[in-house]
Amino acid sequence: MDDDAADAESHSRSGDGDQPAGDDGQPHEERDRPAGDEPTTAPTAGQAADAETEIPADVRKYERFTKMDGAQYDRVNEFLRDRTYITAREWAIARLCADFRTETGVEMTKIGENLPELVPFMTDTYSPQAVNQARSSFEEKVTQAGATFLYGAMSGFFSADELDDQMYEVTEVAKFLLEVEGVDLAVADELDAEERISSVMRDVRQQSAALRSEDVECPNCGHTHTPDASE
Repeated sequence: MDDDAADAESHSRSGDGDQPAGDDGQPHEERDRPAGDEPTTAPTAGQAADAETEIPADVRKYERFTKMDGAQYDRVNEFLRDRTYITAREWAIARLCADFRTETGVEMTKIGENLPELVPFMTDTYSPQAVNQARSSFEEKVTQAGATFLYGAMSGFFSADELDDQMYEVTEVAKFLLEVEGVDLAVADELDAEERISSVMRDVRQQSAALRSEDVECPNCGHTHTPDASE
């Protein structure tokens, strides 16, 4: 091999990164980030030391995601992708936007600049625009998921028991995420919430059947009847 070829090979190898990548060659967190949603440049060691003393008090005291210490973004993202429409980035930033809201609005600059301090599995700082974009993406997906579920509940595709089963499954996922965020759910409160949700969904199914002028089956006696709007 001549010197020119050796140099070319050396330059080629030096360009290879050591960051885990997905099937498309991009790091997983980068693939989840919409176009234009780029984190700010990571600080140098000296800048990081200076920034440590400038971390706001409310950021230092924030404990929502302490149960996620040591978690990797890819693992968290995979869990959410398997069970929800949202990404780990959208989940974390939406939670932060709800917690860092003042009378004048959401503290997006504070969230973005302190993101790695606030959420263990987020390693980059974000611009206020990137924070806002992640929150907007979360809100859009919640609306789409809600419309999909409610249509399924109102359409008559599922029996009352099937709706109960679905509500149980989605409630378990939601409760798990709340517990990860540090919410302490008492058993009595969980059962009460589940019963309230089931009652609401039964009402939704019954009222939807009335709108469609279809017969429904009573879950208690099995009698089939056509409900009117007053039921």
